[in-house]
Amino acid sequence: MLGRWLHPAGARVRPLREEDREAALELCAVDPVASVLAAVQVEQLGRRRLSGAELFGVWREGRLEALCWSGANLVPVGVEDPELLDTVADHVRSRGRRASSLVGPAEQVLPLWERLGPSWTRAREVRADQPSMAITGPAAVEPDPLVRLSSLDELDVVVPACVAMFTEEVGYSPLASGGAYAARVRELVATNRSYVRIEEAPEGPRVVFKAEVGACALGVAQIQGVWVHPEHRGQGIAAPGMAAVVEDVRMRTAPTVSLYVNGYNAAALATYRRAGFEQVGTYATVLL
Repeated sequence: MLGRWLHPAGARVRPLREEDREAALELCAVDPVASVLAAVQVEQLGRRRLSGAELFGVWREGRLEALCWSGANLVPVGVEDPELLDTVADHVRSRGRRASSLVGPAEQVLPLWERLGPSWTRAREVRADQPSMAITGPAAVEPDPLVRLSSLDELDVVVPACVAMFTEEVGYSPLASGGAYAARVRELVATNRSYVRIEEAPEGPRVVFKAEVGACALGVAQIQGVWVHPEHRGQGIAAPGMAAVVEDVRMRTAPTVSLYVNGYNAAALATYRRAGFEQVGTYATVLL
């Protein structure tokens, strides 16, 4: 199945190998903000083994035209014209559904889902309009001096905040599927990619603002998991908090900071714009 000619026009699919890394990174670099989730995996080609996941490319007339990361998420890059969409959908369908979501540029995710949806489980939710935003200079507001990197000895405070954010965003607790989520939070803390503002409360210390660098590649750091404790919402702490994250990430990690947000979340959009983010594209997410 892998590597055979899938269409008369000549689109060919095979797993990407270490020697494909340069061509794959060039493809991702066409729009590094849109491609960052897949570029993380491309940068690791040949450096680690994939377990239950696949990073495959689509060649046409000897040129790498598109690629796709198929793991917990299905993330397309360059999958835009109908032939490439058909080719990727055929390949993914032949491998069986593995992903819990499709995510990436809306102009690729939505038509890909149109092709995959009829043979897959009905989507729990389709988020078709998620502004992709980025900032490449200083934040537009003063950073919150209380926002800082979290530490491993604060995991008992950080993990519950991350669980609350995920549950609020997706609709179920990530702990229901075992310890993988807590392990992921620990990894982010250990690698200095978890930012928090922690304050004392009657019940003890608690996170009132948090954000993580969820992905970083090609000079782009994508922020995920932004959350403000419900009792602190509407108090204006989110924009300065994001400014603090932006300043530190741009200094230590990557010159471009990006994120994507649900289009219906007017409060979050206003916060990011206040911090200095500008829309550069549109993502879409299909939750399965």
